[in-house]
Amino acid sequence: MTSLRSGSFQIVWSALMLFLFSCKETPKMQQPEQTSHKFTNALAGETSPYLLQHAHNPVNWQPWSQGALEQAKQENKLVLVSIGYSSCHWCHVMEEETFEDEGVAKIMNANFISIKVDREERPDIDHIYMTALQLMTGNGGWPLNVITLPNGKPLYGGTYHTKEQWTQVLTKIGELYIKNPAKAEEYAAMVAEGIAQANLVEPVSDYETLTKENLQSGVANWRPLWDLEAGGDQGPQKFMIPTNLDFLLNYALLTNNPEVKAHVKQTLDQIVMGGVYDQVAGGLYRYSTDAKWHIPHFEKMLYDNAQAIGLFSRAYAVFKEPAYKELVMETLAFLEREMQHEQGGFYAAIDADSEGEEGKFYLWKESELQAILGKDFELFATYYDIAPETVWENDNYVLHRITNDTDFVKRNEITKEALVKAKVRWKKQLLEARNKRIRPRIDDKIITSWNAMLISGLVEAYKVFGDETFLENAETIFSFLINTSYNGGILVHSYKEGSKRKEGFLEDYAFLIQASLDLYTVSMKVDYLDFSQKLIKKVQTQFADPSGMYRYTDSDDLIAKIIKTDDGVLPSPNSVMAHNLFRSGHLMYDLKMIESAKKMLSAMVPFIMRSAPSYGHWAKLLMHESHPFFEVAVVGSNAGQLTKELHQQQPPNTLIVGSDVDSGLPLFEDRYFEDGTFIYVCQNSSCKLPVETVEKALKQIKEF
Repeated sequence: MTSLRSGSFQIVWSALMLFLFSCKETPKMQQPEQTSHKFTNALAGETSPYLLQHAHNPVNWQPWSQGALEQAKQENKLVLVSIGYSSCHWCHVMEEETFEDEGVAKIMNANFISIKVDREERPDIDHIYMTALQLMTGNGGWPLNVITLPNGKPLYGGTYHTKEQWTQVLTKIGELYIKNPAKAEEYAAMVAEGIAQANLVEPVSDYETLTKENLQSGVANWRPLWDLEAGGDQGPQKFMIPTNLDFLLNYALLTNNPEVKAHVKQTLDQIVMGGVYDQVAGGLYRYSTDAKWHIPHFEKMLYDNAQAIGLFSRAYAVFKEPAYKELVMETLAFLEREMQHEQGGFYAAIDADSEGEEGKFYLWKESELQAILGKDFELFATYYDIAPETVWENDNYVLHRITNDTDFVKRNEITKEALVKAKVRWKKQLLEARNKRIRPRIDDKIITSWNAMLISGLVEAYKVFGDETFLENAETIFSFLINTSYNGGILVHSYKEGSKRKEGFLEDYAFLIQASLDLYTVSMKVDYLDFSQKLIKKVQTQFADPSGMYRYTDSDDLIAKIIKTDDGVLPSPNSVMAHNLFRSGHLMYDLKMIESAKKMLSAMVPFIMRSAPSYGHWAKLLMHESHPFFEVAVVGSNAGQLTKELHQQQPPNTLIVGSDVDSGLPLFEDRYFEDGTFIYVCQNSSCKLPVETVEKALKQIKEF
């Protein structure tokens, strides 16, 4: 797999840009929204909130289609592809400064076919052109603005531009295409080839690299990057990356590594106390703009919060930290209150901006807090670090904490019980006050993969806390997805009433398979298992690649195929599929599935060893493969209760399933007896003698 930060591409890119122009991008503050609709373009017929935001620009925007590209070929015009999403702050800024300007629009309309893309509706297009931008510049971000030849091959890429910068880009690239089309064709062809190379994976035929030593090497190479004071990885910004923390937590437990365990706890503690967590209403913002989790970028994404629910539930099972349970409960309450469709699905995102300012809905001035809290303000200010040295922009405060509750009550004259009551009171008062403000916009698309991730998060919460409501809510979301986004064996990526979207991507299948398997393991309903196997077969026929991996799309409409393997804020769809095959193989005693998972994983081991922070979900699978992995089958009339008790213990590297009826599935076959419930602890289909208590089963796992 080729690095996206290829030096040769950046050298050629630099030379081309020097040939064209030199300018420094300096972002400006966002201006108030324009409300008049003097113009209307083809985006008015779309349902995406992001596309609709641009429906009244003077630019003749079109949605992505093969027809738009054909028009570019017929008119011999360059194509301008502008990609963003509804909660993107700098997307709003560039729209208001640049795309609403009639002079800029005149240039664009005369010389370009302009296409607007919602990256959340079309992540495939976003991935192709983000790869191009990274090849050209070594950087990425949104808005993503790419100028391509009529065939879609990229000639220029950038992110936010001022109006002056954008006008200069349009002029210079347009002149290059007219005066030196051969140079433009040559460069665009090279970038397209680079995109293709970046999506190649070399097949692996042996599994000698699937070792504990290689996994240890990956963690050892990762270790110097850790921020041991603030948690997470070092850097000027902080992203939660749940899949990395989940792997490290399981790795620490499996290998009895106190250093890794301490780093995970420090990270989770800092997130819980930081401004990156909404201390008033619950829910996590997308990331912090500083290295201490203090100042967030204020957009709230469903996928962050879905994963956080599962992560902090598992962490609570390990550390028994009340703040982790509090985060889970508050985040679920936030999602249900602010992001849930009336029929059960969940919306994609909440904007960072309101009234034209980033974070305005969430920020507090000291005078406001004093007026709302009255005599409680002094204790509140101590708890949430309200002080002159922590004030942010324009005398605003982002609520955060610098100590946990246990230490706080020791240092202040208050009992833990009184603090709990005070916090409930403060949050109620502040939430009531905040709800009177003008709210940020909600992107009300319902994305299949993100909702499937929430199902998995709710299942984890159910395992740990045992509250049946979590399982009921997970099943409700699953039913919603089947009713709205699954038709004739095909999954749709994004649902909204009246939407024209028909695309389904590998990530939708992968995450819904994962959710189905998760629901099966806690509900014992075989229908979920059957559905997961149906989708696996669909993926194997529709998305298979000769490398042993899976393509992101089932079409050839774009300039290169996409084989997405790196894990980031979301686990990669290929790593999720590898886990699905591994788990299904162990459930069904299907050696072909296990073999497929091994083949996929083996190709990624060099990347795990070299860049584990970008391959955390793969690292978890390597942990499964390189260490003893257990199948625990609970069979009998009391299987539901015993399975529930086992799940609460969260043993690492263990698959727990149950059946309270006589079943022909391999794990349960010939093991059902009416006069008792038995637990079978197995490894690679070799099982210990059955036991009847959770304690004895856990002892067998420990001593296997």
